[in-house]
Amino acid sequence: MSSQMSEAPRQGLNRRQAETVDRLLAAGLEELRAVGHEALTIRTVAQRAGVSPATAYTYLASKNHLFAELFWRHLADDPGAHSSGSGDATKRVQAAVRATVDRIVAEPELAAAVTPALLGSDPDVERLRLRIGGEFLSRFETALTGADHPDQPADPAVLEVLVLAFSGALLQAGMGVMTYDAMADRLESAVAVILRGN
Repeated sequence: MSSQMSEAPRQGLNRRQAETVDRLLAAGLEELRAVGHEALTIRTVAQRAGVSPATAYTYLASKNHLFAELFWRHLADDPGAHSSGSGDATKRVQAAVRATVDRIVAEPELAAAVTPALLGSDPDVERLRLRIGGEFLSRFETALTGADHPDQPADPAVLEVLVLAFSGALLQAGMGVMTYDAMADRLESAVAVILRGN
């Protein structure tokens, strides 16, 4: 069953519905911080938001959907996400990678919850997984083209490799193979290799 949030874009919600979604998401983040992703349920989120479980399930198909929605909004609400920075392309992309990792670790419980959530097959999660990937792509494209050449398109193959490297590192950090600090350091090295000669 698909939730109303995935069927109707945010701007398609009326004011009351949008307020309910905002309350649910705020309550979801509070509950996640309080009990962690394994103990959280949509019922406890609904209780914290002051709505019925049925109302919560109208907007949230599952807790994986909640985690993916929170993660996407956390990324999208980053005010400095799409500045191209300074220096050459390598330094700009390295700075974008570091800033994105810093944004992710600003909410450690959410970072821990999102990796298993994004692996789900729920259609709401799939939609958000595409948006999250698009957000990564957009950040790296902005960093690659820079302020000097905003009309010059970035090489699509380079962008794809950057997103694949970042997504793979995010998965490894989420599985505990490396820390997020190590992820940022290792990705900076990977960016230098990927952009060598560009």
